[in-house]
Amino acid sequence: MMNIRSRFFSESHPVSFEKSGALRFRARTAIPGGAHTYAKGDDQYPLLAPGFISRGSGCHVWDVDGNEFIEYGMGLRAVSLGHGFPAVVNAAVAQMSRGTNFTRPSALEVECAERLIALVPGADMAKFTKDGSTATTAAIRLARAYTGRDMVALCSDHPFFSYDDWAICTTSMNAGIPETTAQLTQGFRYNDLSSAEALFVRHPGRMAALILEAEKEVPPAPGYLAALRELCHRNGALLIIDEMITGFRWPECCAQRHHGIEADLSTFGKALGNGIAISALLGKREIMELGGLDHDRDRVFLLSTTHGAETHALAAALAVMDTYRDEPVIEMLHRQGSRLKAGIEDATQRRGLTGYFKLAGRASNLVYACCDRDGIPSQIFRTLFLQETIRRGLLAPSLVTSYSHSNDDIDRTIEAIDGALAVYQRALADGPEAHLIGRSVAPVFRRRATLVAVATPKSDIHRSGEQECG
Repeated sequence: MMNIRSRFFSESHPVSFEKSGALRFRARTAIPGGAHTYAKGDDQYPLLAPGFISRGSGCHVWDVDGNEFIEYGMGLRAVSLGHGFPAVVNAAVAQMSRGTNFTRPSALEVECAERLIALVPGADMAKFTKDGSTATTAAIRLARAYTGRDMVALCSDHPFFSYDDWAICTTSMNAGIPETTAQLTQGFRYNDLSSAEALFVRHPGRMAALILEAEKEVPPAPGYLAALRELCHRNGALLIIDEMITGFRWPECCAQRHHGIEADLSTFGKALGNGIAISALLGKREIMELGGLDHDRDRVFLLSTTHGAETHALAAALAVMDTYRDEPVIEMLHRQGSRLKAGIEDATQRRGLTGYFKLAGRASNLVYACCDRDGIPSQIFRTLFLQETIRRGLLAPSLVTSYSHSNDDIDRTIEAIDGALAVYQRALADGPEAHLIGRSVAPVFRRRATLVAVATPKSDIHRSGEQECG
């Protein structure tokens, strides 16, 4: 049996996952799925992968075994400035020492709301909470109350808006959701105005709102967002734009401003706190104030959470907004993303893989698709690519850059991906199974929870690989 510790991992990046292997069993015993976010679960990564992160600095992270990686995705796009970014950390820590939660509101709530409102076109009021799902669900409730209607529609090409019933009922992981609830949520296709028009024809007088991301991998067609807004208003519905990802990553910190569109309601989060939990619902006054005190209509119970406006998170958000105001963050995200994209595309062309490894999305938010020899997206080839990039010191479920990714980080990444693509090239010829150690990754949204093999606490995880890789 060959020594995977020395053969699988390069001498410049020796790796052991022994502590991660032991922790996986403890995690799966104490936590459903072993993680508190499905996208971070074991089934999303190859067998030979860091299981638990110990710390991060800038765009570098270290796992519990002490292995160092250049990270992409950056906390599911929540960390746009970098891990431990000093201005954000200092602001949050200073506020924590003064207390984080009081019996009455903090003045920071007013300041942070005003600052965020100024960034979002058409927004008059804001309310804070901790996660994106809570914010989008609040937007749906508000739209239903404002319009007096019960049905909503989400963009079917943007698969995740909330963990709540109204959204998850449209996925294959819909166990536990009543059918009557599922019937109230419909779908429409991005950049296809006719599919949205059909909703109003099929359900006259019932659609309260349509929700979508302003842009994902594909930009909006010219005039599409404005036409969608006009369609909603003509039919008495609201337009909700989810900016959890685009906010503080797109030009001008806001996809609505970039594309010249004003939503009735919009949601922000992720990069707003640079990894510290904070999200927000923003909207027009006549809609938002239904959750307030200054009206005579039926009141909406809108985002009343104990921890929604913790002062350290608000201080972090203010520091983030200050940094974006004073430093070229957006420009850096796009510049480094463009550098990365150019290097990867050069490597794929040199290796004849342009039809198999594909990049998509804005330069500041790159994702990739791994395809098999027939050009069909493949989970097993994705697993192989992840395995080979991890081997070379990358943790890259996506290729989303941060303000902390230096030119050297980008160049090292391109070199590592080029090496991974060399293995990919061979796998197209003789099959990925000849190069993959362990099982394949699986889609998050699937009906059955397939068993994911993990190493036993007393075993050496490297024993599972008996074939040379790379």
